[in-house]
Amino acid sequence: MTMSPLIDSYQRPVTYLRVSITDRCNLRCLYCMPEEGLQWLEAGNILTYNEIIRLVEVASRRGLRKVRITGGEPLVRPGVASLIEGLRAIEALSDVTLTTNGVFLKEQVAGLYRAGLRRINISLDSLNPATFAKIVRRDIFSRVWEGIEAAEQIGFDPIKINVVLQAGVNDHETDDFVRLTLKRPYHIRFIEYMPCANWDRWVATYRPFGPVKEVIEQEWGPLIPLGLPNEGDAGPAENFRVPGASGVIGFIHAVSHDFCGTCNRIRLTADGKMRPCLYSETAVDFKAALRGGCDDATLNRLLDHVMKVKPKYHELDLRPKEKQLLTMVNIGG
Repeated sequence: MTMSPLIDSYQRPVTYLRVSITDRCNLRCLYCMPEEGLQWLEAGNILTYNEIIRLVEVASRRGLRKVRITGGEPLVRPGVASLIEGLRAIEALSDVTLTTNGVFLKEQVAGLYRAGLRRINISLDSLNPATFAKIVRRDIFSRVWEGIEAAEQIGFDPIKINVVLQAGVNDHETDDFVRLTLKRPYHIRFIEYMPCANWDRWVATYRPFGPVKEVIEQEWGPLIPLGLPNEGDAGPAENFRVPGASGVIGFIHAVSHDFCGTCNRIRLTADGKMRPCLYSETAVDFKAALRGGCDDATLNRLLDHVMKVKPKYHELDLRPKEKQLLTMVNIGG
């Protein structure tokens, strides 16, 4: 039986699912959570790998093609390679990838590669170890960099490095990251700081990317355009290349220029809630159905509901600060 594709109320095909497998994280990034951490979910409240695989398999019959594993920090949860292997066995999926802070990557990279993972995103907000330590509240730069190098050596391609730019914190390092693309084939993705966790801090350190791009072009000349958001393999990034570079520079205008009109993604939280939009207050519970012995028809009805409630755009500009996203770590970014 052929199922109808996953298309929302605004005729946007949904082909991409971000799956948070844990809300726990070993870092305490300034823009993500308080230094003391948060109250974590109990293990029994988190979806099992088999539950995730079953849900993805059902959605894949309706056009889901890409899955990204996130957290928290996904590599703090044991057995991630087994989840990757299970997802790679779903024939309809064309892309399985993972986002990590890189701290445990060096030790796990071989197992992830054997499981079939070939694409990876690594968060690295500074190339200066001291600045990096201030941002993540841990003196851990060398371990992250060793993880990046290990991923490159074993054959991951592309390696995307996520950089959340913050005014007065790391925005002076844009040239250093651009220079890195001349030496390495990395995809550097500058991400606008989104309002979460600490509103006052966001107001003080948010920087839109229009001026950032202008500063880069003053130093390096006109950037060569490679792709618009959600075009080909661009994801949410607007991609460019510096002449002569082997790597790529991407700008994710999460706040200043939304890409809601071409949004193709939904998010599954670690406790089994499907969020149709990062900033949506709506979440559809799949865990109860999965643990209640539901059939595939029930899962499809829930997926239909997610499509129905997916908003036209994130309405971030209409939300008062008390309703802004409180913490990214619980949602998976």
